Amino acid sequence: MTTTRILRGRQFFANPGPTNIPDSVLKAVAHVSIDFNDPAFLTVYDGVVAGLKRILKTRHDIFLYTGSGHAAWEAALVNVFSPGDALLIIETGHFSENWAKMAQDFGLEARTLPADWRRGADFAALRATLAADTAHAIKAVCAVQNETATGMELSIAETRAALDATGHPALLLVDTISSLGSLDFRMDEWGVDVAVAGSQKGLMLPTGLSFTGASPKAMAAHATSTLPKSYLKWSNMLTRRHKSFIGTVPTSLFYGLEESIRLLEEEGLDAVFARHARLAEAVRRCVRHWSGNNGPSLFCENPDRFSNSVTAVLMPEGHDAEAVRKIALNSFNVSLGSGLSRLGGKVFRIGHLGDLNEPMILGTLATVEASLRVAGVPHASGGVNAAIEYLAEAASG
Repeated sequence: MTTTRILRGRQFFANPGPTNIPDSVLKAVAHVSIDFNDPAFLTVYDGVVAGLKRILKTRHDIFLYTGSGHAAWEAALVNVFSPGDALLIIETGHFSENWAKMAQDFGLEARTLPADWRRGADFAALRATLAADTAHAIKAVCAVQNETATGMELSIAETRAALDATGHPALLLVDTISSLGSLDFRMDEWGVDVAVAGSQKGLMLPTGLSFTGASPKAMAAHATSTLPKSYLKWSNMLTRRHKSFIGTVPTSLFYGLEESIRLLEEEGLDAVFARHARLAEAVRRCVRHWSGNNGPSLFCENPDRFSNSVTAVLMPEGHDAEAVRKIALNSFNVSLGSGLSRLGGKVFRIGHLGDLNEPMILGTLATVEASLRVAGVPHASGGVNAAIEYLAEAASG
């Protein structure tokens, strides 16, 4: 007779999204229902919008939606474009491909700037593509700041520099879903016209709230956009007191977001970014150690592009990442991220963003190493010690 193993204690949740939700945020979300036009709620609402602007580092309009980050993606597309418009999408991985597919679903022309998923986009190629577009047929450049599928960051400052160097007037649309609140993002300084974000990653909330920041240039494009839209239509939203949400406002999530913003600003955004960088480097040092004895290795091969919110770990040939994930979850109660699209079964992902600290990272890495051993995956043991040595040095320095 087979018995189900009962795993006690709190699960170590090491997915790159959704992420761990702080206890104080969970308590804040458990707020009684309130009229979303009640003055008490409007005070919370206005404070949250102001906080989001501080995190986005923008003075521009923000529009919010009940939906995941994909809803904000859709809002970004339908609000600024018309059928047949051409977009240049910088290839970064699974999520850039998703953005291209969504654009095509709306009758937009999605042109892709090809990139090696393990090395990242070539900015010289981006500049050449923009310079060659002398008729300015490309209406926007779409970029994913942090690609969770590959564990790679794309420099938005360099993307803006390519547009400026070529004098190209295209809009700049940026997906910040797995970077906002974890990696530095500067909407106004970097000339981002539409920023796409969601609640379930660096903002440490349940899934279900997403938003876009829109520059004056984006709002001007919105005025002439002819793609169908209603619920997500910015000009409709501007007629509302909330300047967002056509319909009921998800009030409970705002109480949670108020607390999330408080936590981020109490720690200080620069300190938050430094914490993510520190924990990410500990993970990378551990994986580099495992790569000995023909073991798992970092999927990203470009040190200049390492993500500080997620690490994708490439399995040795002939070994299944899903087998390791299954052992980690069922035997040790650690949840890892799976490989997406063409990386399915080839990589597993360790999320290190949001509500996270050193003990949580070390516990996760120790469990992954144990899972590799159970699965019979070759690796150099002692990777966790490499992470410990780095974190101890960082703490003493």
